[in-house]
Amino acid sequence: MLMPDPKDVRNLLSRYAAARLAHAEKETRKTATQLGDVSYTLCVATATTEINDALAVADRILAQPSPVARSRP
Repeated sequence: MLMPDPKDVRNLLSRYAAARLAHAEKETRKTATQLGDVSYTLCVATATTEINDALAVADRILAQPSPVARSRP
């Protein structure tokens, strides 16, 4: 599996959190669509089909040391 850039994963997680909050505050067609869209994108980026699995994979991606840190002696 290709690993998404951690920056992109952070961005998607931030968008997901914002969409969840907006939808929790006021459920509308727009907030539902935004939440669905970012959930789908997060699943695609993490090669999963369920949002809970995508969140778990995203956490594992962000827990890995950055390539710069790994290449230092």
